[in-house]
Amino acid sequence: MPACVPTRAADSTRPRRIHQPHSPPPTPPRRFRIAGADLSASIAVFLIALPLSLGIALATGAPLQSGLVAAAVGGIVAARLGGSPLQVSGPAAGLTVVTAELIHRYGWRATCAITVLAGVAQLGLGCLRVARTALAVSPAIVHGMLAGIGVTIAVAQLHIVLGGTPQSSVLDNLRALPAQLAHVHPAAVSMSVLTLTLLFAWPRIPGRVGRVLRTVPAALVAVAGATLTASLTGLVLPKVDLPSWSSHALAGLPEGPVLGIAAAVLTVTLVCSVQSLLGAVAVDKLVARRPAQQTRVGRSDLNRELLGQGAANVVSGALGGLPVAGVAVRSSANVQAGAVSRNSTMLHGVFVVVAALLMVPILELIPLASLAALVMAVGIQMVSLHHIRTVTRHREVLVYVVTTLGVVCLGVLEGVVLGVSMAVAVALHRLARTRITHEERGGVHYVRVRGQLTFLAVPRLSRTLHLMPQGAHVALELDGSFMDHAAYESLQDWQNAHVARGGTVELTGRTGTRIAEPAGPSHCRCRPWTPWRNHHCEPSAGPQPASADDRSGGAGPADESETPDGADDASGAAGRDGRSGQSGHQLARGISAFQRNTAPLVRGELARLAREGQRPSQLFLTCADSRLVTSMITSSGPGDLFVVRNVGNLVPKPGEESGDDSVAAAIEYAVDVLHVRSITVCGHSGCGAMQALLNAEPGGAQTPLKRWLRHGVPSLERMAAKNRPWARLAGRAPADAVEQLCLTNVVQQLEHLRAHESVARALREGALELHGMYFHVGEAQAYLLVEHDDGELFDHVGATEDLRHPA
Repeated sequence: MPACVPTRAADSTRPRRIHQPHSPPPTPPRRFRIAGADLSASIAVFLIALPLSLGIALATGAPLQSGLVAAAVGGIVAARLGGSPLQVSGPAAGLTVVTAELIHRYGWRATCAITVLAGVAQLGLGCLRVARTALAVSPAIVHGMLAGIGVTIAVAQLHIVLGGTPQSSVLDNLRALPAQLAHVHPAAVSMSVLTLTLLFAWPRIPGRVGRVLRTVPAALVAVAGATLTASLTGLVLPKVDLPSWSSHALAGLPEGPVLGIAAAVLTVTLVCSVQSLLGAVAVDKLVARRPAQQTRVGRSDLNRELLGQGAANVVSGALGGLPVAGVAVRSSANVQAGAVSRNSTMLHGVFVVVAALLMVPILELIPLASLAALVMAVGIQMVSLHHIRTVTRHREVLVYVVTTLGVVCLGVLEGVVLGVSMAVAVALHRLARTRITHEERGGVHYVRVRGQLTFLAVPRLSRTLHLMPQGAHVALELDGSFMDHAAYESLQDWQNAHVARGGTVELTGRTGTRIAEPAGPSHCRCRPWTPWRNHHCEPSAGPQPASADDRSGGAGPADESETPDGADDASGAAGRDGRSGQSGHQLARGISAFQRNTAPLVRGELARLAREGQRPSQLFLTCADSRLVTSMITSSGPGDLFVVRNVGNLVPKPGEESGDDSVAAAIEYAVDVLHVRSITVCGHSGCGAMQALLNAEPGGAQTPLKRWLRHGVPSLERMAAKNRPWARLAGRAPADAVEQLCLTNVVQQLEHLRAHESVARALREGALELHGMYFHVGEAQAYLLVEHDDGELFDHVGATEDLRHPA
């Protein structure tokens, strides 16, 4: 009998596994990997953090182990939960004065509890998403607060450097300084001097050996050098004393007045939050200067960073650690060491934990004078000359000084309150302070108003304006960003009355452009930016005949039949004469505005370029069309681009110039002398040269324009070739033949560029790149050339030429 074969029905009773035909394969479990850059950066940060953490704990009067606890918690908790991946958190010098005062007033265990409460407050602020509000604090207040804290730290640690004991306040330390100088401890001073010498000399070791040695942090070298010297010479002086972890004090309930505890919590919250958030912004700026890191590290989430700092303070305070905040020195070292993720910061925290458990015998060899010298140097560096110059330039030095003195003499919270009050007073003073000057030159009365124009300045402005003679021409310049309703009405009433009596008034802003003209039918309603729009002032009421430029630019052929040829020529000449005078006045006004307002801002940069010479990064070859502003569409500035402009953005092939070598000379100079790294050929929509090429008829007189446009004939031939596909613009076909020729011309001129000897040589050496670009004037959209070859080179037959938006 034949073997029994199971039927389909019988087989269907068995359970079968159904596979989805398009379901993705299961994702394998992710493995925790640490980049080599993160590992090396974490070691560098750990070597800086270890001595600084001990030194800051010493400066606050807290147990030295509390500095290690804060460094470990800041490195692990804040790094894992925070929103700034590369910011390093830990015990900060900016919190030294606050913590020292809390320990002196409430004791160490109560200070730990205050740290926990401050962390809870930070968590609440993070949940309310108010992190950006902290950035509204004036930089002068922040810099002044840090400077005051730095002075306080430096004066207190000076006593330990000299072998003594610091007092509880800056004024007490200053009063006790003469007596301390009379009883100097030679061993402590010698170790402090050695520490400071190594700290400042180590980064300045010259040569190749110096570059290698500078990879070791200066703070570690300074403390290690002093420790080794003290151990070898047998100097007798106070050293680090780390008690057993079994006796480490944890947080306890604070005892004292409720308002005092609340003020302490507010102070710690304020200082920790502001310092951490400003530090996160600073880290973003450091990362932005390093493109390799910027592509892998996102921008900081400030609200998440506030939550991370709050969680770290809760844990640090509960474990008996110092308050935690973002630290500038360690964060900067982390970025400069090449860290690419938060793993570097977390690893540094792990290393601190290992050191605190296994390196106690080594840490106890460190002289306290060496740590005090290190922290004193940090305090001195917190008084930054760069910050002082910045606040002076912005006329906020008074806010800076008041905040600094308030922190030094009264305390951090009191100093910040004084700084905020002074900042508000300065702002009100600037709002109310208005300078009004009047002078007469050449029959024109110039009235300048400097500052904000409010109702407070209306009486003085009115007195000055009513001194203007009847029928006089008055140029009124308003150099301010605010004008209230009372000032506006007063100004308009006077202007209308002066014009009605036969006078003329020209109101300008600081840029020299007209503003606030009256709305009468015989006056122009120019906007401040109209001179950049090729705008011609016309009466605002009633239809007006179009100028020659208006007809050619947009009215079309219908307008050309409105007047006979002779009348059109006459009106065109008159229009040109009128525009000539207006253009001359506009040019003089623009030059005056540049000298008065722009030149002071760019003079330093242009002076540097004048000293160093031009070093542009690319040659930018584009059309002479007035609508193409190269600096605007490329976001470039002085010295960035070597620009060559001609009709049609043409690049004559070598040997076909016929006496015009200007483009070839510019290419050779840019490549061989300036060593540009790229050349860009930029075409644009509505190019008159391309339209002239399309409409050109054979024969006729050979004008200079026709002779020049012969260099565009290869573009016409390329567009007409059947074996070459037409270019596309962001996936769409060109709107018409003119746009197609504009696109094709960019591609053809790039081929002409490759034929130049200097360009070909630089391309072979890999020192030069060529780019095509197209600017659509009407859409204000720039496109970059993208080559799609499908296995073939771009310039071979069958390639697809495509212009797309840049990524």
